[in-house]
Parts: sequence; C-alpha cells; structure tokens
Amino acid sequence: MAAAPHPAPHVQQHLEQSPEQRRAADIIRLLTLYRPLLDAFIIDFFTEGLWAQLPPAWQPALASATPAQLAGLLGGRGGPGAAWPLSLLAFAAAARALAFRRGCPGGSPRPPCQSSHLHPLLRRHVKPKKQHEIQRLSKLLQRLSQTTGCERVVDIGAGQGHLSRFLAFGLGLSVTAVDSDGRLLSLAERFDQELLRELRKTEGLGHKKRSPLHPLTPRAPQHVAGCLDPAAPWGEFLLPPNSPGPSPAAQNPLGGPGGSEDGGQVLVTGLHACGDLSPALLCHFARSPAVAAVALVGCCYMKLSTAPQPPGCPLGYPLSASVAALPGHQLSYRAREAACHALEEFEGRLRGGSPHLRAHCYRAVLESLICAADPSKRHLGLQPGRKAHALSFPQYAHLGLPLAGLDPARVPVDSEAVGAMLEQQHKVVAFCTLGQLLAPVVETLILLDRLLYLREQGFHCALVPLFNPKFSPRNLVLVAARTPLATVLAGLDKDSEDGDSIEDRHSNQNEDLGAAESPSEGQSPGHRPQ
Repeated sequence: MAAAPHPAPHVQQHLEQSPEQRRAADIIRLLTLYRPLLDAFIIDFFTEGLWAQLPPAWQPALASATPAQLAGLLGGRGGPGAAWPLSLLAFAAAARALAFRRGCPGGSPRPPCQSSHLHPLLRRHVKPKKQHEIQRLSKLLQRLSQTTGCERVVDIGAGQGHLSRFLAFGLGLSVTAVDSDGRLLSLAERFDQELLRELRKTEGLGHKKRSPLHPLTPRAPQHVAGCLDPAAPWGEFLLPPNSPGPSPAAQNPLGGPGGSEDGGQVLVTGLHACGDLSPALLCHFARSPAVAAVALVGCCYMKLSTAPQPPGCPLGYPLSASVAALPGHQLSYRAREAACHALEEFEGRLRGGSPHLRAHCYRAVLESLICAADPSKRHLGLQPGRKAHALSFPQYAHLGLPLAGLDPARVPVDSEAVGAMLEQQHKVVAFCTLGQLLAPVVETLILLDRLLYLREQGFHCALVPLFNPKFSPRNLVLVAARTPLATVLAGLDKDSEDGDSIEDRHSNQNEDLGAAESPSEGQSPGHRPQ
C-alpha cells in the first residue's frame, strides 16, 4: 500500500501551531481581507465615500436594514425579516467565531447603585461600575494570594486607590499602590485617612454600628509616586513621576530585584492599565522572580507603541514572537481605537432604536462641512457635546464649527446637500455596525499577543471574562502565574454579584472557565471557538 502523502510545508506548520497561534493567524487573515473597513473613520463617511467602498452585494441589504436587524447581525441572534447576502453572513460569522467570548451580559444594563458585596465604608467615592470591577477583581486576587501564599500586592496605575483600599482594608493584604499622578495619590491618601477615622468611630461605638459584612482591618495601603520604566531592570523598574528622561529610580515597592522587603514574592495587578502600561507590566513580570502572579485588565489600545519606534524603545504591540512573525499583523491607530468600543452598548442602542445613533451621522456631516471650508482642519477630534443626539443638526453645527475655528454664519448648515446627507443616517449606522463586528476581533488579537508572549516565556496563563460587559466593556482579565491556575479559576463563576443574572453567568462561565491549567494547553477560559 502506498504511503500517505505528507502535508504541504505550510499545512504542516499550521498543524504544529498551538490553537492560540492558529487563532491569531486566522484573525490576521480576516483583518487583511477587510482592512479598508477596519481602518475607516466613520467621520469620513461622506468625505471619502465609504458606502461605495462596501461590496456591492452588501449595499442593498444594509441600506434597507432596520436597527433591530443590524443588532441581530451584530449579536448573531437573528433579526426580524432580515435577508443578508451569504458573503455578509460569512463575514459576520467569522468575526464572531474568532473574537473571545466576553461572557453573558445578563441582568440590568447598568450596575446596581451600591454593591452589597462591598463594606459601606469601601463604597464611598466609588462609582457603581468601579464597585463591580474591584469586587470581582479582588476575589480573583484573593484566590491568587491563597494559592501562591503571597500576601503582598503591588497595584500599578492605582489612581484614587479604590482597588488597593479594598485589598488592604477589606481583605487584609499588604498593598503598595503606585501611580504617576501626584494629585490622584494625594486623593487616595486622603480617602484612606477618612476610612481610618470612620473605623475608629465604629470601634468606639462597639457592635451597634457594625456591618454584617466581613469586618475591615485598619491596614491602609502604602502609596508610591512613580511611573513604570519598561526598559529598566526589575530592581529599578520605577521612575519618578512624569520624568522627562533618564533619572534615578523612584522607590521600589519590592525592595529589590530578588523579592520584596521581607524576601518573599508579590502579586502585581493593574485595573484598566492604559496603553503601554499593560505590556510594560507584563514584561517586568516575565523577567522578575519577585512576582509570583499577575492579574491585568488593559484599556486604551490606541495608545500602544507600535513600529516604527526609536532604537531602545520597546513596542507595546506586538509583544510575542508568534504574532510579530505573522505577515500583516500591524494594527493602525484606527483599528486599535475601534477595539476600545463598547459592543454591547452599541447593540443595545440598535435594538432600542436609540436617538444616540443620530450622532454618528451628525459628526460625519460636520466633517464634510469642515473639509469643504478648510481641508487643513480634517480630523480635529471635535466633540460638540455629549447630548448631540438631542439637537437639530443646525444647532449641532453651531456648536461644532467654532471648535474648528470656523464661523457658522459662513457655512451652509441647512443646504439641500446637508439634508441629503442627513437622510443617509441609516447607511452611516449600518457602516458603524460592520466596524463594531471587527472591534472585538482586534481586541482579541491584542490580548492573544499578550497571552502568547507569556506562553513563550513558559508561564501558566488564561484570559477570563470577569466583569459584566454591559457596563464594563474591557472585561477580559489576563491572569498569569508561575504555577498552575486550575485552583484559582475553579468555581470563580459561582461568585455572585448584584445586577448579574446568576443563571446566565452560571451556564456561560461553566463552559468558559473550565480549562487552561498549563502553558501548553490550547484553550484559555472563555475563549473556545463558537
């Protein structure tokens, strides 16, 4: 019998890749096919004729689609009476299949006014969205602490210290909060002192005013002013805040490159660490034996440093050798900015026919008027107002044109041409919807790059949809450790939170959180192909 033929070299290479590597390659192929759509700014809808650039077979169906039908296309849950071209359905299905699962957005579209899981003193100055996030992330960090034996946490980009305060006062951990903004640091210390005074008052009153929740410990975080230096060795990883160039290292919260002040390891976390702060934090974790584990939530992907960069300046994307080796892996500013969009919020507006959708068309028409009056004023980043949807277009234009240095009296804001553009609002919204389909795919590629970077270093890591995406769009937490994560992730889905649908969360996360024990495993929690 003849021997079975050997696979072609490129097929063999594909088979030898990990599922994450194959997923990254598939994403890049999809993004390459639809690069013009991905890189388009919606404000250029009229100035660059974006509608005409769509595949001709898509245009009639999209032009006649209702917002509810567009929501069905976006969410993959169908729509009343929609008849989409097969190529459009294939595009949408591929985008949804390649994007990481973000969890079931059950319950209310807004977080509860006050979380019952936080001590009343820890809710002060904290918005409901942030309460939800710090409660969920703290639970994960507590599990990491119990598994690794680390009781010291370094919170990078701590801001006003809400997460650090909960970890210290609520969980009794030793916390160092690092931020480069001296104003936020002072505010965080003032909030700490307020809480300590209230604790003393409560103790003086005895049991009468004690909360039914776990009692707080009078252990405030230590606050350090500094910014992360991605190029420095771990023992000198902090620079003085807002340092314009090389300068002596700021106080190191670990006490040195080999461990903490008492010689032990620490946990490092960052809640919505902006731009290059996230990759810098991961790079320090990868090369520092002082850090046992990291739990990171990124944001502001458009602020990531990408090639080309001056010599010696590290890239924020790509981090991994796997993604850097893939042709076409580059992501434009526009693509990275789109990855920050709130998909669930946009889908909700479509389903409800929200008047907020009008703002996209208004801004595109305004851009057309600005470019016609003075092409040098293109893409000025104008924001005429948060309630633009409640205005007529002439009112909107009278607010926006002066921001571009133009006199509204000299610009025809109510001409027939303007009226014709405003009548195309449904097309603008449809075009926005296609961009929203690609946004989670771009975020997936960025997060895959970070996960692959850690896997290449031999770490155990996973991505977990920890927050409710309805009110916390950047809800995927990258968890990495030097030891297996199975114990940390097991049963995490059973933790309840106000405003969540327990049934939805239970059914979704039982599927999503059941894997990823070691760096060699193929799937991460919450990221199985659909």
